[in-house]
Amino acid sequence: MHSDVIDKFDSFYLIGIGGVSMSAIAKYLLSLGKRVGGSDIAANEYTDELTSLGVDTFFDNGTGEIENYDFVVYTDAINENDLRLKRALELSKPAMSRGPFLYEVSKSFKTVIGISGCHGKTTCCSMLAHIFAAAGKAFAAHIGGKDLMYSNFYCSGYDYFITEACEYKKNFLYLKPSVAIILNSGADHIECYGSEEALKAAYIEFASRARSTVALYGDLSGLNAISFGLDKSADYSAVNVRSQGGITSFTVCEKGERHEGFNLKVYGEHNILNALAATAAARAEGISFDCIKAGLSSFTGVERRFEKLDEICGVKYYADYAHHPDELRASLKTVRKINGGRLFVVFQPHTYSRTKLLFKQFVGALSSLENLLIYKTFAAREYFDDAGSALTLSQSIKRSRYGDCEEDISEFISSAEMGDTVLFLGAGDIYYIAKRLCETALHNKKQV
Repeated sequence: MHSDVIDKFDSFYLIGIGGVSMSAIAKYLLSLGKRVGGSDIAANEYTDELTSLGVDTFFDNGTGEIENYDFVVYTDAINENDLRLKRALELSKPAMSRGPFLYEVSKSFKTVIGISGCHGKTTCCSMLAHIFAAAGKAFAAHIGGKDLMYSNFYCSGYDYFITEACEYKKNFLYLKPSVAIILNSGADHIECYGSEEALKAAYIEFASRARSTVALYGDLSGLNAISFGLDKSADYSAVNVRSQGGITSFTVCEKGERHEGFNLKVYGEHNILNALAATAAARAEGISFDCIKAGLSSFTGVERRFEKLDEICGVKYYADYAHHPDELRASLKTVRKINGGRLFVVFQPHTYSRTKLLFKQFVGALSSLENLLIYKTFAAREYFDDAGSALTLSQSIKRSRYGDCEEDISEFISSAEMGDTVLFLGAGDIYYIAKRLCETALHNKKQV
């Protein structure tokens, strides 16, 4: 089955082309020989890459050359008043948002593997890409982050489509996966669903469309699925977990049968769970344990997923995409295992609505920290809401500080000494601030 939409049109204009998912879609269209253009608020590493591949990109918030393209795809982060979308409608251009368009992309593949969950999607998707590459499969991977080997898109053929299935605005319900993975079903994007019960019902609906479902053990009661987890009663579990020299090794139990020799180059219990989910999905597609082990061993991580940015004067700097309380706990648990000195944490909340909805959980996840700075909220698509602001969150946590400029962060982390660790947390622009601060610290070191 092929997409009538993609087959019919020769050129595509992407609104929000600098987003990680949208730029991956642009790469897919380029791989088909389509002419691609697009616009975003500002240039970034993804738009720079697309420009080098021949994509026309525009950054003036105007309408660019939208009239010169046949079909418009737009990110869910924009609203109905966006000038570019309005212009497309004025020109009677056929247009589609990212969610349903991703379904159109998936139609070109024989088997679709959709990875859902409020955290872990990008890492699990990347792990599967490495596994399917090790198995010599013809596949494409649409990754919601930058895998250190494959970036955010890779294509070797059209048998399998490995993609993140995002819950935002119920986008994952557009997909019709052959294999559905549910990494977890924690409360997130409740503004789209109204309640946690409605969110869980959406996960179950997502799973009902697949011939095989892989779900975290005990996370969705009553769901008929292949289970994974650290509990030995799960279909896929891990035992004999040990870490040495930056390698986490473990044995996978497949319905009680042990398979040794699994090695990960990434930290954390949560990554063992991601690896178990990827293993269960790969086994559902008949991939051998030797290929799974080889693929997981080749996976070196994803940008912003507990990424070591640098080590300067004995101070280690890490960045992690964590922006949900559960993700914060996982990241802090990981850093405490490898940190020998003091820990300095800079956290940037992502959206006012998420902070407001999960306020108590954020307070609980961060209150134990001795050195914490909460940086101004990355608003994304939202307007200011004091009840969900970074300042309000900071005022509710003892020993925390608030910062609203880069200099505040620089001053906060300047007291870190040899043996200490600095951890930057958040899904907004904190990552780029962290990289700039590391570059400045490295430059100052060279000047001494």
